[in-house]
Amino acid sequence: MNWQPSSRFARHAAALVALLTVLALYGMARPQRPPADEQAALAERFRFTRLDLPRPAGFFERDTRPVHPSMARISAWVSAMGAGAALGDVDGDGLPNDLCHVEPRSDQVQVLPVPGTGARYAPFLLTAAPLSFDASMAPMGCLVADLNEDGATDFLVYYWGRTPLAFLRRTGDPAPGRPDRDAYLATEVMPAVERWYSNAATLADLDGDGHLDLVIGNTYPDGSPLLDAEASGVMVMPESTSRSANGGWNRLLLWAGAESGARPSVRYRDESKALREEDARGWTLAVAAGDLDGDLLPELYFANDFGSDRLLHNRSAPGRLRFEALRGEGGFTTPKSFVVGQDSCKGMGADLVDVNGDGLMDIYVSNISSRWSLQEGHFLWLSTGRPERMRDGVAPYVQGAERLGLSRSGWGWDAKLADFDNDGVLEAIQATGFIKGRVNRWPELQALGTANDALLRDPRNWPKFQPGDDISGHDPNAFFVRDSSGKYFDIAARIGLGDPMVTRGVAIADVDGDGDLDFVFANQWQDSYFYRNDSVNRRAFLGLDLRLPNGAGGDRPAIGALASVLLPDGRRLAALVDGGNGIAGKRDPRLHFGLGDLPGGQALKVEIRWRDTQGQTRVRALTLPPGWHRVVLG
Repeated sequence: MNWQPSSRFARHAAALVALLTVLALYGMARPQRPPADEQAALAERFRFTRLDLPRPAGFFERDTRPVHPSMARISAWVSAMGAGAALGDVDGDGLPNDLCHVEPRSDQVQVLPVPGTGARYAPFLLTAAPLSFDASMAPMGCLVADLNEDGATDFLVYYWGRTPLAFLRRTGDPAPGRPDRDAYLATEVMPAVERWYSNAATLADLDGDGHLDLVIGNTYPDGSPLLDAEASGVMVMPESTSRSANGGWNRLLLWAGAESGARPSVRYRDESKALREEDARGWTLAVAAGDLDGDLLPELYFANDFGSDRLLHNRSAPGRLRFEALRGEGGFTTPKSFVVGQDSCKGMGADLVDVNGDGLMDIYVSNISSRWSLQEGHFLWLSTGRPERMRDGVAPYVQGAERLGLSRSGWGWDAKLADFDNDGVLEAIQATGFIKGRVNRWPELQALGTANDALLRDPRNWPKFQPGDDISGHDPNAFFVRDSSGKYFDIAARIGLGDPMVTRGVAIADVDGDGDLDFVFANQWQDSYFYRNDSVNRRAFLGLDLRLPNGAGGDRPAIGALASVLLPDGRRLAALVDGGNGIAGKRDPRLHFGLGDLPGGQALKVEIRWRDTQGQTRVRALTLPPGWHRVVLG
């Protein structure tokens, strides 16, 4: 007797097999956590003390911004960005114990001493007055940097609704004392105020002329009245969930001169047309700039929402920008998203670090990785050691996040790798969370993500996302530690970082100069926090404050310089002086290397490569003992 399946079973057999296959693969792919005793041992290496960031004077509470009338149904979505933090040395005491904090609830930019470092000066606000500013503009982030190269610390604030502003420190006779609002002059970066929607900014010497240029990553189309509640018409949204190229044009601003004194200034020349339109208009949320091929010209990584990220090879010469898009290579079994330039969407953080120890920078990218959702997973583009392939248009990187356990956490934003316990192995810290509320709106978002692209462009077709709605609003931030197997595991809950937050930026620095790294979480519509590193371990470290002379007796951070440290066991640690990579959190430019249990304060060989103030490439070899060192690269 031949058994025949029922017609109902036959109709659903293929679907059942597919579902079981997906569940099996998901189960196999889920990271297996180490035993409880090993997790406890990992957690014992870290101890952080949380301190509240004070609210600025004039602070007021809110949980959404006024938006264009056609965007009212998705006001919570539009209002989900704006928190930012940057650490640096503002008062000149030699420590990065000062903070530029962007508070989205009241759209204020506050400069203050980091909590717990003493009341060295009174907190103050960076305001655009008397320059143009109104309710249709909102700050999104801040850079702490010497913009006009006079040896004093300045600020760059970037916004939604206008072009960025430089706040330049006044110098001269009489020189200002402690920093306050009057010590800074608000200066337009562009000759005319335009409506940009900037979510990221970083500094880099793009053309190799010895001066720092600006890279600005933009999202909504230029000129849009996004935050104008009285405007008419309909806002333009992305044209596709995975292939949008109708966002704002990313900007490349070349340094064109500066003055210091009581009326300081800095000038830039807009050379953004050096980018092709398909590379420049990708709804960019994060940017990273740094040398990836060894010529000390910075490559660019644009982490894009609603479309593929872009990795651009720098082929520039002084005064002339040229960038060429790179694409990765994959085989028959390689998922499309595991190839550089072929991912689909949701790039929301970018960091350049050396994870695999080959002396070349790898690229860590944050995406959406919430369970049972629009999950693409985070990326860790590991260098293959063949940077010469960039000349042929090939991105010499392979995807390593899944293999190393770094591919999943939640709805990710800023993501950075740093050594918080000085054992010589990097940890990964990540901001997560989108909209915090009471009503789960993931079903509606899931439907939107799989809808016809023709509906996406008009915001009136979107589901409602308003205050009170929740989309991954209760994710804890991630803190990944590498265990004995070589894989990373999230131990945030075990070390006091497991409270749900909606975080945008992670700013990192050795704030108190004690040799271990501290950090700030910049939170959206919530209080933000500073985390002081109180780890009990006292492993050795090497800190490098690399500087370039400015020709007037002062110096400035050597943004873009590369340093490598040779350890006694033959391993090599490499790091890049960061000019502000990521989205909303900016690390201090000083370099920090954990050395592990280095015997007897042994001195180490250090190689530094940089471009000097004339644009010439230089190399210096040093032998340095552990501890902090200030090195002026003459």
